[in-house]
Parts: sequence; structure tokens; C-alpha cells
Amino acid sequence: MNLVDSFADIARFVALRRDIHMHPELGFEEHRTSNLVAERLREWGVEVHTGIAGTGVVGVLRNGSGRRTVGLRADLDALPLQEENRFAHRSRHDGRMHACGHDGHTTMLLAAAWHLAQARDFDGTVHFIFQPAEEMGKAGALKMVQEGLFERFPCEAVFALHNFAVPTGSFALNPGPLMASSNTWRVTLHGRGTHASQPHTGIDPVAAVLDLGQQLQALVARTIPSTERALLAVTQVQGSGAPNVIPDEAWVGGTVRTFSTEATDRIEAGIRRLAEGIAAAHGCRAEVSFRRASPPVVNHEREARFAAEVMREIVGAQRVDDRFPAVMAAEDFAHMLNVRPGCYAFIGNGDGGHRLPEHGPGPCIIHNTSFDFNDEIIPIGASYFVRLAQKWLAQP
Repeated sequence: MNLVDSFADIARFVALRRDIHMHPELGFEEHRTSNLVAERLREWGVEVHTGIAGTGVVGVLRNGSGRRTVGLRADLDALPLQEENRFAHRSRHDGRMHACGHDGHTTMLLAAAWHLAQARDFDGTVHFIFQPAEEMGKAGALKMVQEGLFERFPCEAVFALHNFAVPTGSFALNPGPLMASSNTWRVTLHGRGTHASQPHTGIDPVAAVLDLGQQLQALVARTIPSTERALLAVTQVQGSGAPNVIPDEAWVGGTVRTFSTEATDRIEAGIRRLAEGIAAAHGCRAEVSFRRASPPVVNHEREARFAAEVMREIVGAQRVDDRFPAVMAAEDFAHMLNVRPGCYAFIGNGDGGHRLPEHGPGPCIIHNTSFDFNDEIIPIGASYFVRLAQKWLAQP
């Protein structure tokens, strides 16, 4: 029997995915979700460890005498968004929604655990890693690593999937950079407040912030070689006070995305240099913060090629793009890839044609309030994880 066909009766996993969707939980608050994961794993005879990075769960499944190990990871958390879908499994919690498909990622990995626990058709140890707090820069992956994830649960390599807007059930990956680093920055300019009718008696930080925002738009082009990809976006500008008041301070902030530490270093230095220079020109004082939330996702070549071979077994070569262009979105799985070899890949969620009639008015793209995971790909993603584990552990 084809491995995907072994999941033909997926009703139980569709129901599970929709249950998780109805009860979204934010990062480090995934108590119900992690309890559900732990309960299912225990039912299937998987050894369960909880409380890792707060709400993280690791399932351990051993079989035979093989000494090889592999880690398979899924994320648990939702986003602080108000869902606009109106179908029966919409979110039951105002202001929280599974708008990135982590409900589906969790379900695919649970389905893989179920199959491996029942079939026992592998030789070695599989670690099922259910990670909290991937969203909102909370870096749940880093916290798991810092708490000794790979010391407690040794993994020769670690693999993960994320749904993406490519054809349904297809796969996309790249041996090398796949996703950018995520960095946030903020510059506060301190002036001297006064009445707006007497600007000469104060120091206007708003004018300085607007000047800085304009200058920052050209920073990447003047700092990073044209052969490299990098992005600086100004996304926030704020002052304070009444319309007739020049405030004491104003600030501007945004994000920086790059594919190398060196590029991030150069852009951060440029932000600081421009902030200090423009502040001085306006008579203000600059205060700069720059936070590096996650490094770029850079797949290890051997593991990426191994993953692509498995994908071709599952869906055929024509449905695997193994040279997918890197995207500017970010993912904290990068922290795991920094300490263990592995591969992060995309599985196609389609264009939204799978959604029920009561879906919201927006497009079916991640981080949109009308998004919903495509249940059709649960058996495909689960089969990938199963075959990946089997094949990895069978290596000499």
C-alpha cells in the first residue's frame, strides 16, 4: 500500500486539527494544546516529556536495536488575530486565531507519530518535538535549545514542515538559505517639548524622526552589495501629546531581514550612524535599540537533499521544487538548525479553494484573518515525516 493511502481514514485527524483550530493559544500559553498532544501520544504508547520551554512537549518512540536518532518538529502556537471565518470550527476565543497553520503542523506530526507507533516499521529512535511560541519573536525554539533539548533528546538531524502558498500537496525547499533573519529596531529621538505655535522655543523630535525615516529607506542600497538580498522596512512612527503640542520625544521603528550575520551587522551599524547624525543635526538625542529575534533559516545541504529524496518518493519528482527561492519571512526553527544539521521545507496549502463556504472575505494566505489550513495535505505531510524517519534511521 502507498504510504499516503495508509492515512486514507483521516477523519480522526481532521477532527483533531479542527479542534485545535477552535481553541487557539498564544506563545507559552499553549496549555490545552500541549495537554492534548501529550494525551494522544500516551494513548499510542509514545514516551512523553512535558514542561520543556514551559508548554513544549517531546515524544520519544524507540524500536529495535538501532542507535540512530532523528528529530521531527512542529509548532503549537496561534496568533493574536480576530478570525473572520464563520465555519463551525472557527476560533472560540476572541482575538486569537490559528492564522499560520500551526494547528495543521501539529496534526501532521501527531498523525506521523500514530503511524510509527502502530506499525513499528523503523529501527532506532524518533523524537517528536512540539515547540511552543514560534510566533511574535518569542523564540520558543531557542528556549527549548537553551533548556537542553538536544542534550536530553539527542538528534543526529532535525526536520520541520510549514504550509505555504504553493500547489496543494507539493513540496518546496532549498539546500541553503530558505528564510531570512528577523530583526526589529527602534529609534527614539529626544527633543524638548513646547507649544506648536512657538516651535522656536523647543527642539522638535517629530521633524527629526520624519527625516530619519526618509534616510533609512536608502540604507540597504548604500550598505549591502547588490548581489545580496536584504530588506529594511519602516513600519511605525509615533509621537505623543495633543495636536497643538510638539512632544518631548518621538520614535520610528521597523524590521530588518537578511540572510547573513554580516549583512545584519552592517545594517545595524548604519541605523545607529544615521540616528546619531540626524539627531545631532536637529539638536536631539538618539536612543537606538536593535533586537535580533531569529537568525536566517539555512538548510544543511546533505539533509536538504535527503529530505528532497523522501519528498519525491511521496509525491513524485514533478511536485518537488528543490531550488525554491529564499523568502523574506522568518522562522525560529533557525535556532535548531544552528546547533543540529537538518532541513526546513514548505508543503503546499494551495490557493484557498479548499475552504468551506463560510470562510472570511480575505485571501487564504498565512497571517490573514480568513486563513484556514488545508486538511487534504495532512496525510501527505504525515507520510513525509514517517518515511523520513524510516529512511534516516535505516542508514548504515
